[in-house]
Amino acid sequence: MAAAEAAVVSSSSLKTDSAPVPETAGTAAATAATSPATAAAAAVAAAARTGSEARVSKAALATKLLSLSGVFAVHKPKGPTSAELLNRLKEKLLAEAGMPSSEWTKRKKQTLKIGHGGTLDSAARGVLVVGIGRGTKILTSMLSGSKRYVAIGELGKATDTLDSTGKVTEEKPYDKITQEDIEGILQKFTGNIMQVPPLYSALKKDGQRLSTLMKRGAAVEAKPARPVTVYSLSLRKFQPPFFTLAVTSNLELKEKKELKSPDVECGGGFYIRSLVSDIGKELSSCANVLELTRTKQGPFTLEEHALPEDKWTIDDIAQSLEHCSSLLPAELALKKSKPEESSEQVLSCEFITLNETKGEDDVIKTF
Repeated sequence: MAAAEAAVVSSSSLKTDSAPVPETAGTAAATAATSPATAAAAAVAAAARTGSEARVSKAALATKLLSLSGVFAVHKPKGPTSAELLNRLKEKLLAEAGMPSSEWTKRKKQTLKIGHGGTLDSAARGVLVVGIGRGTKILTSMLSGSKRYVAIGELGKATDTLDSTGKVTEEKPYDKITQEDIEGILQKFTGNIMQVPPLYSALKKDGQRLSTLMKRGAAVEAKPARPVTVYSLSLRKFQPPFFTLAVTSNLELKEKKELKSPDVECGGGFYIRSLVSDIGKELSSCANVLELTRTKQGPFTLEEHALPEDKWTIDDIAQSLEHCSSLLPAELALKKSKPEESSEQVLSCEFITLNETKGEDDVIKTF
């Protein structure tokens, strides 16, 4: 009997391998009961694997982010302040590394330093130099380096901010001003000159920005004139009431047969808004800045080096740091540091502000 039963079992097994067994009501019930459970278990296992892989990936990105060190450039658009743009960059990097900013200041195991050197007005666009890691220590050197601008001024209107964002405070005729008149006075604003900074600026009084005090309606006295340097200045275009200023170095004038970009090159602590306003006064009229673009700061140019926002990723910045390191003088170049070995990096924030005694274009912000 046992042999017969064994033969039946063996036969059933063979049939199962070779042909489907007709499903009975009991078999169907068992299948219905076990299939969802099996599928659920498989889904949980798959999700666990995916989650584990995601954690490993985020940890690797956090490690890479914390290992970044050097100086690079981003393209600042019109609208945000330089500090707001830096915060936007910081938020994108933290999100990519898997650390929400709300948790960033709660845990202090690792510190990410990121800052900018050389503030751009909110109404201006162009090159903004950014330091990350140990690169924040060399941002001060960016302040004294040359800057190049495209500046479009408007004759006949003066504003409280010295640009188109401010309230019109004065209007004067400009119809008798010629191109020759403008070209004839530019030499007065070339070389080592004295310049009064704008009231709406990042310069401080009693620890507060002059621009903040002005917006509050507080009485603010103009800062005394100070020495600044303009390397070269010329008029590129004049269509009354608008005029475009252009400045390049003598070296570039020799190397380039044709200058494609009108820009103003100057040293640190210099204000384009003050320059345009002073030009208007020298012409017995008034003027304000209509548009301003910084096309170069130090070795970084808008066309070649400034990363647009869609390139603000850990990998793109790492590549940019590699490329930009060759642009810095040997004494400023940073040695490559080994990345952190731990895969459990935690990002935190260290707030430092280095305020130079120069102008609005010369403020370092480190976050």
